[in-house]
Amino acid sequence: MSSRIFQSVVLQMKDGTDRAIGVIDSEGTVVACNELTCIGEKWSAAAEAVHAAETDVVTYGGNTFKPLAGWSAQFDYAAFTRGEDEMARTICAMATVALNGAKAYYEEKHDRASFVKSIISDNILLGDIYIRAKELHFTSEVPRAVFLIRQSGTPDMAAIDVVQSLFPDKQIDFVLSISESDIVLIKQLNEGTESKDLYKIAEQVENALESELGVKVGIGVGTIVGHIRELARAYKEAQVAIEVGKIFDTEKSIINYENLGIGRLIYQLPTTLCEMFLQEVFKKNPIDSLDQETLFTINKFFENNLNVSETARKLFVHRNTLVYRLEKIKKLTGLDLREFDDAITFKVALMVKKYLMSRGIES
Repeated sequence: MSSRIFQSVVLQMKDGTDRAIGVIDSEGTVVACNELTCIGEKWSAAAEAVHAAETDVVTYGGNTFKPLAGWSAQFDYAAFTRGEDEMARTICAMATVALNGAKAYYEEKHDRASFVKSIISDNILLGDIYIRAKELHFTSEVPRAVFLIRQSGTPDMAAIDVVQSLFPDKQIDFVLSISESDIVLIKQLNEGTESKDLYKIAEQVENALESELGVKVGIGVGTIVGHIRELARAYKEAQVAIEVGKIFDTEKSIINYENLGIGRLIYQLPTTLCEMFLQEVFKKNPIDSLDQETLFTINKFFENNLNVSETARKLFVHRNTLVYRLEKIKKLTGLDLREFDDAITFKVALMVKKYLMSRGIES
């Protein structure tokens, strides 16, 4: 935080009162004051009194103190006014409002976390990214990954603190609150980091939230990017990963964008096109004409790579029984699942059906 911003505010207040007004940091150093001779003085005992106090307003050593707004339980900065009377309390409260406003404005313009949040939200122009990165001494070209952590059920506000504790270095890793249920982790990576390493990071977050808060989460993982300008794309990928995973990989809690496969393509198709596809594939009978037992058989057949003998063994049925079922499916749909092309068509059709159902469309 720049002390020049604080100094500008307290100097503007000088004409309104004859009281000394200033700011100390967490160590007790006076970083700003309208009595210039005080700047740089060390008031360690006063800082300890503010730290230990159970109230917002503290009087100590002839001054009244009030902490400025911050993210941690311990104060980062506190406003002070000369005197311990009621007037000192009023002036100190008014000074705190003005200083908090200046602090918030400064952080919005110059804080690294705010900068990163602006990038992933597409709230900053490409040219401004380079300028702001230079101002903040922000390393632009290092590998990073974006993790979107979405809480299931009732959100727990303490979740962000748990994630932050796993990645405490705020200069290289950023934990951002996007909404009540969504937290974004932007993790700086080592060279040579692979997708399997990203899964381990996501697993670490998932386990910590479940063990400490009992919170269930879904985590979408974007692709690794090499420049900060690509963070917005990686964030969108993490969003898509969660949404597509919710449709096609309901059993998985960690979804990597790179592993979405054909589900990603289906998700981007217009629903009208999907409906047309189903009508063309199932000319004889609609997909809804297949009962649950038949669909279960089909899914097992796909899981076992179209291997009749292995599927029959897994289903605990005779091989001929399975062949009979496949023939029945062929008569109903016109598709022979033992033929690779027909199997692909049917598999895609099942996924398209799932996608339409997730959109509330029965086809």
